[in-house]
Amino acid sequence: MDPYSAEGELINIHNHFHQGQYQEVVDFDTSSFSAENALPARVLQLRARVALGQSSDVLADVKGETEPELEIMAAFAEFTLGKTESALETVERLAESTPDNVTVQIVGGTVLQAAGKSDEALALLSQHQASLEAVALIVQIYLQQNRTDLAVTEVAAARRWAQDSLLVNLAESWVGVRVGGDKYQQAFYVYEELAQAPSTASIRSLVAQAVCELHLGRLEEAGSALEEAMKKEPGCADAIANMLVLQVISGNDVAELAESLKKADGKHQFLLDLQQKSELFDAAATKYSAKVAS
Repeated sequence: MDPYSAEGELINIHNHFHQGQYQEVVDFDTSSFSAENALPARVLQLRARVALGQSSDVLADVKGETEPELEIMAAFAEFTLGKTESALETVERLAESTPDNVTVQIVGGTVLQAAGKSDEALALLSQHQASLEAVALIVQIYLQQNRTDLAVTEVAAARRWAQDSLLVNLAESWVGVRVGGDKYQQAFYVYEELAQAPSTASIRSLVAQAVCELHLGRLEEAGSALEEAMKKEPGCADAIANMLVLQVISGNDVAELAESLKKADGKHQFLLDLQQKSELFDAAATKYSAKVAS
């Protein structure tokens, strides 16, 4: 039986992870899991701890381990701690020696993409055998490359064999937000269901719901979702960034929010994009001189 299927014993911990419920993953009781699923469950818990900012503890936890799954987790933890060169050396070695290992594919692909090595990440992930996580990462990479056409094709292919899985629904929603039109509403329904149900609610689903509301022009509803997210986690950079966008659209001052975002995550993609566009504007402006009408 597929451990990630609706009847599999990893389905609940797996869904918690992809819903952004990282503490629930860490606290999940895995004592009853079969021996073959003990390592995949441990990997999910280690990944959740990295997401919670506990990379140093994860690195200490897997020190000296020789399983590819735990070696790649050590590299992931190192990468998040800024030890890029060492992490990439490990990832590239494991990608060459154990390219068919699903954890190496997923975690290694994540590190490679984050390091700007998209081609290498896609080459590793493309070796998966019916892994929805690999599909989801491939879709994210295509969207980052603005290859929406390829992302649409990838999701459509996965839908044929994965049916109504959470990851397929999420991937389809990511693509829907990029495609726009009536797809905004379809994506909203997925995120709203996750955000409002106590068993699936998380900061991530609230922010995603708010993003859909913004695209649909429902500013008040978007504000409510973002306020709820920021109340649960005041330092959530994604919630702050989207609240900043909402306030700009509403014509309000955003100086305080901009400072909050810098404190929460000075390297947030929103800030990096803003800086890049500001520099491009300044460069373009130098080519023109003001003319005074006589």
